[in-house]
Amino acid sequence: MVDFEKEEEIKKQEINIHLLLLLAVFVVATCGLIYELVAGTVASYLLGDSVTQFSTIIGAYLFSMGIGSYLSKFFNKHLIAWFVQIEITVGLIGGFSSSILFLMFDHVESFRFLLYALVGLTGILVGLEIPLLMRILEKKYEFKELVSKVFTFDYIGALLASVVFPLFLIPYLGLLKTSFLFGLFNIAVAWVLCLKFKEEIAWIQSLKIAAIISFLLLATGFAFSERIMNFAESMAFQDKIIFAKSSPYQRIVLTKNPREYRLFLNGNLQFSSSDEYRYHEALVHPALEFLSNKKNILILGGGDGLAVREVLKHQEVEKIILVDLDAEMTRLFKSNSMLTALNEKSLSSKKLQIINEDAFLWLKKNKQEFDCIIIDFPDPSNYSIGKLYSNSFYRLVYQSLSDSGMCVIQSTSPYVARKSFWCIDTTLQSVGFNTQAYHAYIPSFGEWGYMMALKNRNYILPDSFRKDLRFLNEETLKQLFIFPKDMQKVPAEVNKLNNQVLVHYFEEEWANYQ
Repeated sequence: MVDFEKEEEIKKQEINIHLLLLLAVFVVATCGLIYELVAGTVASYLLGDSVTQFSTIIGAYLFSMGIGSYLSKFFNKHLIAWFVQIEITVGLIGGFSSSILFLMFDHVESFRFLLYALVGLTGILVGLEIPLLMRILEKKYEFKELVSKVFTFDYIGALLASVVFPLFLIPYLGLLKTSFLFGLFNIAVAWVLCLKFKEEIAWIQSLKIAAIISFLLLATGFAFSERIMNFAESMAFQDKIIFAKSSPYQRIVLTKNPREYRLFLNGNLQFSSSDEYRYHEALVHPALEFLSNKKNILILGGGDGLAVREVLKHQEVEKIILVDLDAEMTRLFKSNSMLTALNEKSLSSKKLQIINEDAFLWLKKNKQEFDCIIIDFPDPSNYSIGKLYSNSFYRLVYQSLSDSGMCVIQSTSPYVARKSFWCIDTTLQSVGFNTQAYHAYIPSFGEWGYMMALKNRNYILPDSFRKDLRFLNEETLKQLFIFPKDMQKVPAEVNKLNNQVLVHYFEEEWANYQ
């Protein structure tokens, strides 16, 4: 009877150990994919073009995992000890990876080399983990059962990571805290295995000490992640940072100097308070002064409320709908006293309805008609934004305009990105719009371009122009439509969803300029 009870107890212990090791597979898979997603997100924030960054990083990461899997055959003894050591190492490297990348972005000659070195090293270590675990478990299960269980837990972990990363981790923790948190998970796995297999692990005391030190380092990094991020950004921006926050879609940074405020999204300047009035007056008033009917206005993008401020100067406007993807942007510019002074509390207007949604998806289901649509998106620097400059998107815009309606689009610099600018013109004409290009000089940006798109008529300069603006009047308005020789029209393809040629033009032209 005693022997039977002992045997049962041993079986229970073995089952618990097996489950523990399978749980380790789950944690390892989750952490590994999180590090991959963090690297891709950091790269897209810092380098732009999210599709290229994620594609190359995923490829480099998977290739590195293959190298790690190959190297696992050279580990023949002390498998559990080696696994624990790898867990500690990958926890440290993965946990600190995003901090290292942000801190070093402006201080290394080849940032991409550092990026792919960290991705490659993490991939090799993660690639070592699963083969070692399978060899540790091989005496416990038949081969087919072993493969089934290990890969089941591996793929479940990957699914969990891919779901929680965009929905919870980035919105609520941010990139740095996410990295540190999952580094702590790796260390926790190492520590639990040290306790459960203390009789089988060589150099157990050294590994315990390494795990404790690593845990404390990562916990400190987690606690001070905001300070690390602020320090990294303070080195990247010339002026004092007065606000910084990561939304699910972008990193929002506001800086201040004695002369101006500056807004940066993912490191790219969006406006300067010293001259934004030039940009927004040129965006809004040439169109609205032309229109006799302007009761119903749609603004796509423009979550800072500065375009809304200009629209509200037209008393005839009865209703404005603002569609901006990022709720954090509209919340910030609606609640911060410094910013509401800049946009004159436009986002609190009773005429305004704010919708935080993807503009493409919103237009697809829209049934309303608008007299004017003002499109104030960021430049087409990646495919997710490039779709908002495509012929498919402009067809939706066309359908949402009244018969006498028109839209106006910020269209990057006709001087720096000449082909990109005229590509937008070609794309608008391809869906039936009559177009009118114009440009304005914005000191913070240089020559900046806009495109009018009209249904069923052409643009004619208004007979009179309002007198209450800081930049535009009747004389300066006429100058906006005169293009010097080096900005005049050049041939360009239509920007389509399946080719995104505009993104390629934009990248090439701005890269040459920079």
